[in-house]
Amino acid sequence: MPKVQLPAVTPKRKAWNKGRIIGQKRPLLPKQVWAIRARLELSGSLRDLTLFNVAIDSKLRGCDLVRLTVTDLVKDDRVRERVSVIQSKTKRPVQFELLENTRETVLTWVRNPEMLACRFMFPSRFHDRPHISTRQYGRLVRDWVKAIGLEPSGYGTHSLRRTKAAEIYRKTGNLRAVQLLLGHTKVDSTVRYLGVELEDALSIAERIDI
Repeated sequence: MPKVQLPAVTPKRKAWNKGRIIGQKRPLLPKQVWAIRARLELSGSLRDLTLFNVAIDSKLRGCDLVRLTVTDLVKDDRVRERVSVIQSKTKRPVQFELLENTRETVLTWVRNPEMLACRFMFPSRFHDRPHISTRQYGRLVRDWVKAIGLEPSGYGTHSLRRTKAAEIYRKTGNLRAVQLLLGHTKVDSTVRYLGVELEDALSIAERIDI
């Protein structure tokens, strides 16, 4: 009797995203920003407070945020109000503003003994790394949101990048301004990033004279 070749059965693997919220991460609300900021201030985590404030104001991708140097933000012992950096993803410059509260935090941090002779704003505590990694930054973000009672799977480093941009769009409806602040080359990218309805986005863009 001939043998019947049965099909190979591949054991089912647990999906990598099972139980996780996938897709775009939520931006933080203003009250959540202040809650995280207050916790970091109370804990005395000066580096983390500086990182959080700069992340909110700069709206940078994590890869660009962790590579910021002291000279990017500070000149002649004064913190710049406006900063321009080259994005690693697009190789194009993007500008951002640092608010007074952030500038004060930056100045206090760079004067800290831990920052003596440091080139990067957020140096790594591992000797083989010049600055913190994007993975470490991601872990910090999860810790911050979890500390104020948020579900960490719904938030990530892009939450901080989107926070101020989403608030600017909500208050002004100025999609072009948000596009420039995020450093997007196309308005379509900003539409997808903010989750704006396309028709609404186009009607707003048509009203903006550049």
